[in-house]
This record gives sequence, structure tokens and C-alpha cells, in this order.
Amino acid sequence: MSQKDLPHTFKLVTIWLVVTLVIFLGIKAWQQHRESSRFQLAGQTIVLTRSDDGHFHWPGRVGDIEVDFLVDTGATSTALPQRLAEQAGLKPIGAIRAQTAAGATRGFVARADIALDGGVRADRLTVTVLPDLAAPLLGMDVLGRLHFSQKPGELRIEPQP
Repeated sequence: MSQKDLPHTFKLVTIWLVVTLVIFLGIKAWQQHRESSRFQLAGQTIVLTRSDDGHFHWPGRVGDIEVDFLVDTGATSTALPQRLAEQAGLKPIGAIRAQTAAGATRGFVARADIALDGGVRADRLTVTVLPDLAAPLLGMDVLGRLHFSQKPGELRIEPQP
């Protein structure tokens, strides 16, 4: 390769890097838009759209930590991964043995302040903390306080009258 070819090659590499960067940023923006459109607030009604994984997700916070709760109408109580509970500074108040889809496991219970987007709160909620839980689960201890209805691909949530 001659010295004359280097600037031309450098230009081509630069162009391809810029094109790749623009495509990458476009995909990230599209993913962010899709994620944010899964949660909508229409007056006092919260509308969750089913995610690509087949579940409904509800953004919120445990203390000051932002989380994406998996809405689980089959869970009696709200459950958190142990790593998240530790980040939020939750202290164990008792040991627990829980039956999960993966089988029996041990964990602990703690109290947490849960704030969900749309203004739903559960302060000092007793939560189950499990070491191998992949994602935070929002259970019927919170969902049971709300009126919700489901239609294909959509979960509508309203405060109890």
C-alpha cells in the first residue's frame, strides 16, 4: 500500500464508522421509544402494553433505585432479587422459605417503599427477597389494591373507587 492510498482508505474507514454509529444510535433510540411506550398514563388510568417477552412491565422505584417490575398476578407478594434489595439498603426482618417456579428456595422478608410510575405507592410494604430471582415481581399485595382489566396486549389499571 502506498502513502497515497492511506488517506483514501482512512476516508472509507471513517465513513463506515460514522454509518455504523448512526445505525447503532438509531436502533438505541427506537428501543428507548418502544420501552417508554409500554407505559402510558391516560388521566388516572395506567395503560401497560405487553412487552416482547409476553409480560407486562411497570416502571417504578424501590427506595431511590429505579426498577422495571414484572407484573405477576400469580404472585401473592411482591418479590425482589437480593442484589436489588441490598442496593436499596433493605434489612432482613425474617427468614423465609419460598416456592418458586424453579422450586423451593430460601430468602428473607424486608420492608420496602415501592413507588410505581403513575402515582401508585406502597410504603413499608413487606416484600420477599430471593437470591436467585432474575427480576423484581409486582405481586397481588400491590395489584389487589387496584382495579385492573386486561384485553389483548393491554393491561389497564385504575385506583380502587
